[in-house]
Amino acid sequence: MNDSSPQVSHRQMANAIRALAMDAVETAKSGHPGLPMGAADIATVLFTRFLKFDPAAPDWPDRDRFVLSAGHGSMLLYAVLHLLGYEQMSIEQIRNFRQLGSATPGHPEFGHTAGVETTTGPLGQGIATAVGMAMGERLMAARFGDDLVSHHTYVLASDGDLMEGISHEAISFAGHLGLGKLIVLFDDNQITIDGPLGLSESGDQLARFEAAGWDTASVDGHDPDAVATAIAEAQSSQRPSLIACRTTIGYGAPTKAGTAGVHGAPLGAEEILGARKELGWDAETFELPADVRDAWRIAGLRSGHARRDWKERLAAAEPELRGAFERALSGEIPGEFDKAITTAKLHFATERPSVATRKASETVLTGIVPALPTMVGGSADLTGSNNTRTADTAPITAEDFSGRFIHYGVREHGMAAAMNGMALHGGIVPYSGTFLAFADYCRPAIRIAALMGQRVIHVMTHDSIGLGEDGPTHQPVEHLASLRAMPNLNVFRPADGVETAECWQLAVADRNSPSVIALTRQNLATVRTEHSDENLCARGAYVLREANGNAEVSIFASGSEVEIALAAAEALREENISARVVSVPCFELFEAQPESYQSIVLGDAPVRVGIEAAVRMGWDRFIGTDGAFIGMTGFGASAPYKDLYTHFGITADAVVAAAKAKLASLPND
Repeated sequence: MNDSSPQVSHRQMANAIRALAMDAVETAKSGHPGLPMGAADIATVLFTRFLKFDPAAPDWPDRDRFVLSAGHGSMLLYAVLHLLGYEQMSIEQIRNFRQLGSATPGHPEFGHTAGVETTTGPLGQGIATAVGMAMGERLMAARFGDDLVSHHTYVLASDGDLMEGISHEAISFAGHLGLGKLIVLFDDNQITIDGPLGLSESGDQLARFEAAGWDTASVDGHDPDAVATAIAEAQSSQRPSLIACRTTIGYGAPTKAGTAGVHGAPLGAEEILGARKELGWDAETFELPADVRDAWRIAGLRSGHARRDWKERLAAAEPELRGAFERALSGEIPGEFDKAITTAKLHFATERPSVATRKASETVLTGIVPALPTMVGGSADLTGSNNTRTADTAPITAEDFSGRFIHYGVREHGMAAAMNGMALHGGIVPYSGTFLAFADYCRPAIRIAALMGQRVIHVMTHDSIGLGEDGPTHQPVEHLASLRAMPNLNVFRPADGVETAECWQLAVADRNSPSVIALTRQNLATVRTEHSDENLCARGAYVLREANGNAEVSIFASGSEVEIALAAAEALREENISARVVSVPCFELFEAQPESYQSIVLGDAPVRVGIEAAVRMGWDRFIGTDGAFIGMTGFGASAPYKDLYTHFGITADAVVAAAKAKLASLPND
């Protein structure tokens, strides 16, 4: 397939990318011209000969996905989007590169720019997210058939992407699953920010990928026919493919090409003049020859017929299948889901079991997974501990993607990024499990999910010193505060089975935020013993037990410490001290409530006490700087969990003592 009209050469089309990139970076006085100039030949071949897309319908479900994992080279993608005719990407947007409010931010941002499939910039995230996209394609194809779902995922990755630890997790998992429609184009330019690659790396990337079960090839990245041949061969492979494209960073820059100096700084006026001469590019700044622009716009129309054919196949599909497909992509929640939540709440409120919230979560999943066919679960080799797999959930394997449970192995970071990719792909609500202490392994991917506003659900069990004997390495104390500090992340910590069901309902219903559901290892008493159709956790915090008369003490607690709060309130009542208890399952949702509601929940008791088996940070929002806090001030220890609660003073007696001490210190009226 030709990539342009006979009058316009591949070189001219690639040079259009180079010119726009160096002009935009120079105008912004900021950016990374080296990768766009070096990888322009690769991008030109991919977008004009292979990639299936339609600028008129950027969200067409069966388009190929392109992930610029090396997000610092964003002008490569912006230039291509402009050249191909994406309406949003006008020349004015190119001129406004890296400026406030433009569609051309420093690194690609999903939801901000049409044609950007995922937010990238932190190296390694793109390639790992792309693995999830390729998984999403196979999962959806297994459910709906290749007539509706059959596309490739392409990645342009840098040396830095392949150095990051997450790449090892992603690469090995993609090879294990045999993701044959995943093709990584490696911009092998042998340069890092510090200088030559040899300063910090001497490994054999091809051997590494081959060992992980990938097909590999090595080509001259400036030879368009060699690149095209390699891509065509990769498309027919049953395994994921790496194509190492040896390039010259800053190709065309007369003195800076092939050096670290062209990586992350404008070329300068003199160097740009020299590059224009070297490339044979006579057009003025931000101008394109008409024939080059036309050739690119023709390339942008190349897949229009493929989209029309796909729409015909969708229209001809059996109505039930078509309806299920469209519902899956819409992200809507069927009525059966809410019914399953109600059933679970009734069960817990009626039976009142003493059960760990991780086990309560499994009970909830047993009802909601069949009710929501788009849910796909998993665990990072902790399935029996996280309780994320239900009895009727089949595992996904390289041979069979019809299941709904993924054994990720010990790959927490790769797992989190893969879930981002599945959510971005569409048609899937991903959830998975690990220990809360290992949230730090997942954190960069969770942050990207929060930034992109993706519905990704992290089940994180063993949420405190309550896990007991495994000790401080596994006992999270700072993690809840750390996660709560992240914008657009809901952190749920339910107190019993009823709250666990409600938190699951909220996490699944929120299409614009990721969620962490922190669950216990130890058994907890049921604290919500009266059924309510209302989802009380949706308020973030609510009065669980009112005081007898005017409250002298307000006790705020989350998760496993709510039962301690109730016991303390009862003990205070026996001493004729009126206390109320507030359950706080989600800080973030509480902050979203009207001030009038917040004031009611916070109350006007003169003494406030907070309880959580974690550090105090964040709790002053509820108890004030002068409130008492019963929790952790350092790391945990190895012992049975009841002994640990006593040792660290997280008990009802400690709450009572703290409340009485605060009351005694109040000035007399």
